[in-house]
Amino acid sequence: MAKAKPSRGQQKSSGRPVTLSVKAEGAQNVIVVGDFNNWEEAGIPLRSTCGGCWETTLTLRPGEYQYRLKIDGEWRDHPEAQKRVPNPYGSENCVLVVS
Repeated sequence: MAKAKPSRGQQKSSGRPVTLSVKAEGAQNVIVVGDFNNWEEAGIPLRSTCGGCWETTLTLRPGEYQYRLKIDGEWRDHPEAQKRVPNPYGSENCVLVVS
C-alpha cells in the first residue's frame, strides 16, 4: 500500500495510513468529505485505479470519523460502510472506525 501525503493540518506522525476505496463505475470525479477535513466541501480526491474502483489513503489517529462521498457532484453513501449515523439533512453519514 502506497503512503499518501497527510491531509492538511495533519502531521505524518499523528496517525496511521487508512485506505478508503469505493466502486463507482463510470464516475468522472470522486471525493470524500468528513470530520477529518473539517467538512470542507472541496473534499479529498480519490484516484481512479481499475475497473471502476477509486481510492485514497488518509492519515488518521484512532477514533471514529463521519464522512460522505461526493460522486460527480452528488452526495452518496459508501456501500461498504458498516456503521452509519443520521445527519441533519435527512440522510446518514458513514462512520470510519480507525483502531
